[in-house]
Amino acid sequence: MTSLIGSNVVRSDGEDKVRGAAVYAMDFAEARTLHAQLLRSPIAAGRIRSIDTTRAAALPGVRAIVTAADVPSNTSGWILKDQPIFAREEVRFIGEPIAAVAADTPEQAAAAVAAIELDLEPLQALTDFDAALADGARLIHPDWESYAMLVPAPRDGNVAWESTLDKGDVDAAFAAAHIVVEDEFVTPRQHQSPIEPHAVAAHFEQGRYVVYSCTQYPFLCRDRLAEWLGVSPSAVRVIATTIGGGFGGKIDALLEPYVCVLARKTGRPVRLVNSRREELQTAGPRENARIRIRSAVSAEGEILAQESENLMDNGAYSGEIVACSSVPALIFGGTYRVPTARHRTRVVYTNTPPTAAYRGVSGPYCMFALEQHMDHIANELGIDRRDFRMQNVHQAGESTTNGQVLSDAIYPEAFARVDEIAPWAQATADQQAGPLRGVGIAAVTWLTNPGPGGATVKVNEDGTVTIVSAGAEIGTGAMVTGVRQIVAEELGVSIESVILAPTDTDTGTYDGGAQGSRTLFSVGNAAKMACENVREQLLETAAGLLEAAPEDLELVDGHVGVKGSPQARVPLAAVAQTALYTGGPISATGKHVTPPVPFDAGCMTGALFTGFTTASYHVHQAEVEVDPDTGKVTILRYVVAQDVGVAINPQQIEGQIHGGVLQGVGYALYEDLRVEDGVVLDGSLEHYRLPTAFEAPPIDIALLENPTPNGPFGAKGAAEPSILPVASVIASAVSQAIGKPIRSLPITPFEVLRALNDETESLAAAAPSPTR
Repeated sequence: MTSLIGSNVVRSDGEDKVRGAAVYAMDFAEARTLHAQLLRSPIAAGRIRSIDTTRAAALPGVRAIVTAADVPSNTSGWILKDQPIFAREEVRFIGEPIAAVAADTPEQAAAAVAAIELDLEPLQALTDFDAALADGARLIHPDWESYAMLVPAPRDGNVAWESTLDKGDVDAAFAAAHIVVEDEFVTPRQHQSPIEPHAVAAHFEQGRYVVYSCTQYPFLCRDRLAEWLGVSPSAVRVIATTIGGGFGGKIDALLEPYVCVLARKTGRPVRLVNSRREELQTAGPRENARIRIRSAVSAEGEILAQESENLMDNGAYSGEIVACSSVPALIFGGTYRVPTARHRTRVVYTNTPPTAAYRGVSGPYCMFALEQHMDHIANELGIDRRDFRMQNVHQAGESTTNGQVLSDAIYPEAFARVDEIAPWAQATADQQAGPLRGVGIAAVTWLTNPGPGGATVKVNEDGTVTIVSAGAEIGTGAMVTGVRQIVAEELGVSIESVILAPTDTDTGTYDGGAQGSRTLFSVGNAAKMACENVREQLLETAAGLLEAAPEDLELVDGHVGVKGSPQARVPLAAVAQTALYTGGPISATGKHVTPPVPFDAGCMTGALFTGFTTASYHVHQAEVEVDPDTGKVTILRYVVAQDVGVAINPQQIEGQIHGGVLQGVGYALYEDLRVEDGVVLDGSLEHYRLPTAFEAPPIDIALLENPTPNGPFGAKGAAEPSILPVASVIASAVSQAIGKPIRSLPITPFEVLRALNDETESLAAAAPSPTR
């Protein structure tokens, strides 16, 4: 039997999706389902003087209206528990839910929302870093000290979270430096914009909330609902529907509490779907950020020390971003040698919509800042940019700034593979010969997200195999191809014989969510463990049927057979049926948790991510051409060398790389979710510019096999890393093409023309000094 590991098997959900038969959350409706809509705050900050629902409740078709008065006063949150279900005394961002309506039709629900009488007293809106951090600034959360936290961390007023890394004598290193290079970078919000907006349905039965959601993390959704509603987690059941994309934006709960409250009050199922405007304006995007970084460098090009001051916009409430506050420190010291460093990152409350995870979380803008900074250093020293990176990049066995040993780093191979595909010497020669052409290169170390996972594998009486897990399939293929391939390989059955049970918190063991490339890694490990137990049961049962010792048997082609005797075998169906009345049904449950990464704990505070779990290593290179008349940037070529551990399904990984690169292209050149005075200006995909297939560059991919002993068959997480270096290499290439530094995103034609016409700056010009 040919191994399924490394094979490009077909997705089990592909045909239903292509034919339009897949049922997404926005399609889901039960009999007698009511339609919900939310009354949202029209101002960024204000006190609620009064809310009157009398007239709205009397309108035709209206079945229920709920406000903060109808729900527990509990606040909730994944890391920092500062989120109410409804605004209670104050509103903190435009779009914050104040009331929810359930009616017979969407139109009746909308009419009722419009009829609610709301009186707000405006407060000063603090909508940017400077306003929120100013001396004497109004507290966005006056009760900030009362909020519970998952782990302790430094916090103060409008600083929701602070994370630091302090290693060695930074001041002495800067004093001894040959040169000190300083830069400041600003990046915008980027919206995930999955084709399916947030959508949810729920009903209340037998004292429990049953929720149908397009969530990436069913158990987090369950636990957040229980916290908000004041019930036990077992009183909430979350069933994940087919998911029309998430990219991190559907990790945390968003609309689920409103349908739960309305379903219980009405006794009927309730559904709620975000409009595209609501999705863009209230469903958390990647945070905007400001990074100030400086490095001390020797005359030979060795980085002696680094210091940074980083601000991340939390918005009005805390989601995943507080957990990512240590990402800048990890990125800045995780790829290139930086023995001494001082980094501070503050996550800041503002009166803007809350921000959330997006593929690569805070990594893409940290990479953008770091790699432009690396270019700046190389230009100051007169060193070739690729050579400078090769000189400073981590080798296998070296330690990151925070003391993690990168035992399997493969950067020399990654740089070499990129150079085989698109030689740097040729690209730089083309840059010098062509009109406004440039090339950029970057390297990044990244992680496979940790977290617990589990899977039950059972052999059915017809010889098929079912996987029961709470791992969500969000389109990556991790569940519908990768985990199925692992189980099929372990049990010697065809891929068609492996069935995925629906994702359900009632039936699946706890899973840490489809995030950070962890699904195949974690669920795959758990499923592989379960298969080892199932294999033992199959061989023990079949030993009696074949009159052979279990150790003389093997699983192959859907049969248990005697090794070396092809005719002596019995179908799995017969083995499963026999087991029913001898040892019982054949099934087993496996579990997995990623072991912690050793690091120097004494140098970090407020860090939830303290290292690169199951680290992987990547190099990207881009060649661009800039039109001097229009400022348009054209990507001529893009190259990716990606460490995948072992490629379970190469085609699916390559698809993820293409998708990640295109999202990175959007971040680099097009996307900017504009917020002015607390108002999100972009309300449709006509205004929020996403890259299309026409902007997709030609991409050459080298999958680097670098097996990890911790992964199933040596696999590492593969879906997330491809977005991380994209903006940085495109910015580097554009910068080289136009001879001007790039310090903000996106690099629109207007920004390119502005830079070309700015005679005050060049690539060797001094940059703003960081302030502390």
